[in-house]
Amino acid sequence: MTRSWWHWLLGWLGFVAFVATLVFYVASGLLAPGWAVALLLVVWLLLLVVAIRLLRQRRPLWVLPLPVVSWLIWFLALSAGEAWLGWTG
Repeated sequence: MTRSWWHWLLGWLGFVAFVATLVFYVASGLLAPGWAVALLLVVWLLLLVVAIRLLRQRRPLWVLPLPVVSWLIWFLALSAGEAWLGWTG
């Protein structure tokens, strides 16, 4: 079964938006300690593997929620660290 061109277009746009979330993860060093940034980058890399696998398995529309999921993980991790672990900028 082949997907229509707009499925692929949306999938790749979702992938590009997901890759753009890397800026947030890298900039986390301004607030979070090094171990937390390293952990966040590992989580981002795992999400990258998921995104690539979804594109290769011909499920491009499943890539669309990944930028939102990635941003939520980043936001919740930094908010929790600030609230409970005393991280300050």
